[in-house]
Amino acid sequence: MAKVYAFLADGMEEVECLGVCDVLARAGVEVKLVSVMGRRQVTGSHGFTVTADALFEEITDDADVLFLPGGLPGADHLRDHEGLADMLKAHGAAGKRLAAICAAPGVLGGLGLLKGRRATCFPGFEEKLAGAVCTGEGVVTDGPVTTGKGMGWSLDLGLELVRLLIDGETAEALKKKIQYDRV
Repeated sequence: MAKVYAFLADGMEEVECLGVCDVLARAGVEVKLVSVMGRRQVTGSHGFTVTADALFEEITDDADVLFLPGGLPGADHLRDHEGLADMLKAHGAAGKRLAAICAAPGVLGGLGLLKGRRATCFPGFEEKLAGAVCTGEGVVTDGPVTTGKGMGWSLDLGLELVRLLIDGETAEALKKKIQYDRV
């Protein structure tokens, strides 16, 4: 079974995080919500509190995908967490999958993980995707990196990760099951 770590920080976009994670869980992917705030309770940008499964300090990099939801100041908290930065760089150097949405692709860009890759982000954050070719598309996968434009593309990002981690048939079956026909 594939395993995904979704990193939570105060000020994250709740739907970007939980929408992607919900789609993955429905497909049978093991999803762990990991707080970088030093506490399990994380409050999103719209005031909803989410309880993480683990603190960053309690995990090792044994996931297939490291996922960064966007939102501000959530993406800034992710960017500023040194342990997470080290994990993202090591994960990327090993050719393992990284995913980010909205403002969070800027975290990957700031670490040099998007150089020469096609990527997308929330409009206005393109300069933070250092070295990337910004497409403006809803969801972009280039090699081991998948990025999403914003909250409205959360289900699409989740389905793309299902396609990559499992297969296209599972992603298509899940789309039908959840009554989603955009992608």
